[in-house]
Amino acid sequence: MASNDAPMTVNRVALTVRDLDRVGDFYQTAIGLAALRRDGESLVLGIGSTPLLELRHDPAAISAPRGAGLFHTAFLLPERADLGRWMRAAIGRGLRIDGASNHLVSEAAYLRDPEGNGIEIYADRPRAEWQTDGTRVKMTSLPLDVQGLMQAAPGDWRDAPEGTVIGHVHLQVGDLAAAEAFYAGTLGFDVTERSPGATFYATGGYHHHLATNTWRSAGAGARAEGTAGLAELVLSVAPGAGPAGAAFADPWGNRVTLEPAPLARAA
Repeated sequence: MASNDAPMTVNRVALTVRDLDRVGDFYQTAIGLAALRRDGESLVLGIGSTPLLELRHDPAAISAPRGAGLFHTAFLLPERADLGRWMRAAIGRGLRIDGASNHLVSEAAYLRDPEGNGIEIYADRPRAEWQTDGTRVKMTSLPLDVQGLMQAAPGDWRDAPEGTVIGHVHLQVGDLAAAEAFYAGTLGFDVTERSPGATFYATGGYHHHLATNTWRSAGAGARAEGTAGLAELVLSVAPGAGPAGAAFADPWGNRVTLEPAPLARAA
């Protein structure tokens, strides 16, 4: 998996949600995640025994769609055919898809969960096809050939396949320079691309594990306590790549925790 052979990668995301049942059902039926653990206050979803998403219940949480926080969580499927099967199933059951793009390095579809948290479902193009210059990777947004994608995907979508990971997380921030000082300067990610209003970050030559934008959040201040949406971003860190076990808050109060990479990934 191209996103997972890097020194720092996304391990899992935690969201604060008001309706645990409704949001949890969505990620299971629309995305194909499995329920791994549940108590009265949280639900952990993932693939096999690997957690990818934790939903934390707070019925009093407030919404701030144009503030700092999550733009989308991006689930990376193992193969292009998986994306085609998911797209065909999503269209067949009338799932609302907000957009679909060819990013040169990947093909992607976008949607939102019932509480407005952004989701990307994507598959990478072969790394040999990426256009790179040092640590920079060329990305853009072109129309996606949805019909061609589905036609190249025999079989039916059932659940998210083994090998599905969170390939990247995209954040809304108040200022790009402050975001770069934290994510590149403090955490040590490389800047892989800049576009109007957005900066992309990765390690190990991937196109991006993180992104920040100000498209709807320029000038946003710190997030208020009790805000719905992103609760925590957990990154996996290979030995020697960063301060595993440390916890940070970015300039907008988004919690970022660094954990040692699983042994299979660290090897």
